[in-house]
This record gives sequence, structure tokens and C-alpha cells, in this order.
Amino acid sequence: MDFDPGSDYPLGTNRPDLVSTAGGTPLAELTLEALRAGRLSADDIRATPETLRRQAAVSEAAGRPQLAGNLTRAAELALVPVDVILELYTAMRPHRSSGPDLEAWADRLEAEWGARLTAALVREAAGIYARRGLLADARAPV
Repeated sequence: MDFDPGSDYPLGTNRPDLVSTAGGTPLAELTLEALRAGRLSADDIRATPETLRRQAAVSEAAGRPQLAGNLTRAAELALVPVDVILELYTAMRPHRSSGPDLEAWADRLEAEWGARLTAALVREAAGIYARRGLLADARAPV
């Protein structure tokens, strides 16, 4: 399928054929009626990596590189289980993790989910936390 990030946006309007769930349900079938009838699950509502990568391409084409980067990392994380995302969120909060803890998270993101850009962001955050005294092992005793 050809995709033009300049003319195909918004995808849901201009290219609904490119939007579907991870299970292959097309956008047209993602309705409130289908949800009420039990034909959709929570996984059907989650954005797919492909859709997020296309949205990143649209953002890049529109001159919004920061948003494109965020969407690209979101694409990496789209298939990571929600409980793991919540654990990572907690680990990334100031004073919650040590430098080695965050490095272990980065390694895990790369090894288990191939999320190399997100792993790089975790490593960058670990360096910033270290410089600002925000790592768990840098916390002043209470």
C-alpha cells in the first residue's frame, strides 16, 4: 500500500484502508455498537505500531520532529503489555530507580521488544537523573 504522509492525513478520513486493529478489524468496524455487542476488546482499541509509524511520518512531513519521535517510540511500545508499561512509568519517576535499574530497563526494552529508541530515551533520562541527583541511590537520607 502506498502511503503519502503529506496527502493521506488524516488517515481515518483519507485512508481508512490503512487503519485497522492488531487483529485486522478495519476502522469502519470499530463502532460503539460493535463494542456493546462484545465484538471488540480493549486490544482492538489500542493503536497499532503501523498506525503510529504512519502518524509519525505525517508529523515529520509537517515539520514536527519532536512529535514524530514521540509517536515512533509509541509504536515501539504499542505491543508491550500494559502492566510492563506501568512498571516502566513507575521506574522512570524521580528517586524511584538507580542508574543500574534504569540501564536494566533499557536492556529489557531492547531485548524483549526491540524498542531501541525507547531504550535510548531511558538511558538519556538516567544520565540526566544522575546529573540532577534524581536517582534512587542519590536521594538524600530522610
